[in-house]
Amino acid sequence: MPERRSRWLQGVRPFSRSGALRDARAGVALAAMNIPQVLGYTRIAGMPVVTGLYTLLLPILAFAAFGCSRYLVVAADSATAAILASGLAPMAPAAGARYVLLAGYVALLTAAFLLLGRLFKLGFIADFLSQTVLIGFLTGVGFQVGIAVLGETLGVQVESRRTVMQAIEICRGLPQVHLPTLLVSTAVLAVVLGLSYAAPKIPGPLVAVVGATGASAYWHLSAHGVATIGAVAGGLPHLHFALLRWREILPLIPVAAACAVMIVTQSAATARVYAVRHGEELDENRDLLGLAAANAAAAVSGTFVVNGSPTQTAMVESVGGQSQMAQTATACIVACVLLFLTRPLGYMPQCVLGALVLLVAIHLIDLRGLFGIRRESPGEFAVALTTAIVVVAAGVEDGILAAMVMSLLRIVHHSYHPYSGVMVPDAKMAWNVIPPARGAATEPGLVLYRFGASLFYANAGRFAQEILVLAGQPPDDMRSQGVRWVIVDAEAIANVDYSAARVVLELKGHLERAGVRLGFARLAPSTKADFDRHRLSAAFGPDQIFERLHDALAAFEKWRAGPEANRAQSGENECV
Repeated sequence: MPERRSRWLQGVRPFSRSGALRDARAGVALAAMNIPQVLGYTRIAGMPVVTGLYTLLLPILAFAAFGCSRYLVVAADSATAAILASGLAPMAPAAGARYVLLAGYVALLTAAFLLLGRLFKLGFIADFLSQTVLIGFLTGVGFQVGIAVLGETLGVQVESRRTVMQAIEICRGLPQVHLPTLLVSTAVLAVVLGLSYAAPKIPGPLVAVVGATGASAYWHLSAHGVATIGAVAGGLPHLHFALLRWREILPLIPVAAACAVMIVTQSAATARVYAVRHGEELDENRDLLGLAAANAAAAVSGTFVVNGSPTQTAMVESVGGQSQMAQTATACIVACVLLFLTRPLGYMPQCVLGALVLLVAIHLIDLRGLFGIRRESPGEFAVALTTAIVVVAAGVEDGILAAMVMSLLRIVHHSYHPYSGVMVPDAKMAWNVIPPARGAATEPGLVLYRFGASLFYANAGRFAQEILVLAGQPPDDMRSQGVRWVIVDAEAIANVDYSAARVVLELKGHLERAGVRLGFARLAPSTKADFDRHRLSAAFGPDQIFERLHDALAAFEKWRAGPEANRAQSGENECV
């Protein structure tokens, strides 16, 4: 029983009076910075403004109870909000009652996917989206979100739901920019950026929101054509969930799956960073349970999908939060806002949220990261750029799918085309690896060949082809190359599958007929077990499988000395 109880509230315990006071202060600061941001995310998600506040209430408490990470902030997030809007836009008008209902079902389905991930311990899936494609994906999301709200900040009417068409509409509407709206947007951007530079500890978004809302109420900006968000429902969320028919739920499954993939990837990566930084133990599968509970809480409280947010997690750390108690304090502040302060929110200009979202979008566009990838790996830069283009041109759901496919393709590519070559000693007797080109040899008559991946059906042909080239290709020309031994350094070969074993046996016979001996050195225990299972050990025998490279070299020298000694003996007999 004690062990079972210890599994709950891992992100909060151990409790202490000083720690609780410190986290409470951090929670107040986090609320000041985070409330304007989640209000902006509702514009991305296409949800009513008040639902942004709901994401900072029950979902936060659910993750604190069931999750593991002490720092991860689970609330509305730009990436999942963009996925949601992209998926639901064709199904219902934004911010309408049906749209909100569908968003709740997406959150519930996402919770189900995350719970399945917890049951099957799929936290490792986070490792299958590379940093390269994540940078490209989030950059694409930044462009998509930024273009989507740009018309709102300029006061230009935009009808299209496609990013490219939205950009065209904005360009065409530039002569009709609404000047008062533009001035408000510019003032918000100036306040936020100015305070972030001059006084970073002051919550610039909160100052901008309060100032713009007060100015709107005082000067009646709505009478001058500046659109406001209108009446905001007050009070705590009502716990309810309406029923849908199965045929209405089916189109939501791909949207929820895309959200779940993004949540697993982004949340795990974020939680891992802060756990390592602060020396905390992290159970990624336990966090999946917390994320599932948070999204289930979002579904029943009338809001949309929540995610572990990198920016908001960075906020809580920057203000001194060290456990989920800080996030719990934020939830208490939000409850007070919902009970007493929703009426003034009705005066807030819509362009204020648009400007805040525009700043988020600019933050997501990681041009420095893209150029860094381009300098170090042009191939990976092409993958990242392609992902970003797919997000902008086709949508976020297609972008996340493209990101996953390209990440997996890179894994397959590395396994199919591993680092291989011929090992040659340098002046200090250290091994260098040179390309496996025709004529390359370790020393006359000997090739030490290194293959940098497990042998399986896809790369076995490449393995055999490179060895044939090194031994002399075509087979009739092998003897002219002078290669008599080819030893494979198998240190990096962790496994050999059935198909690859057949290729190795065929290669062995091919080389033997040409007078070339094939052997292996430094087999790992797992590889040795595969050799035994596929009868490779019996086919090669102990004199062609070596524990160390030194043993293989010694055997080759002994073999070479034999023919030379016989020739010397024959010469002496002729002289006599």
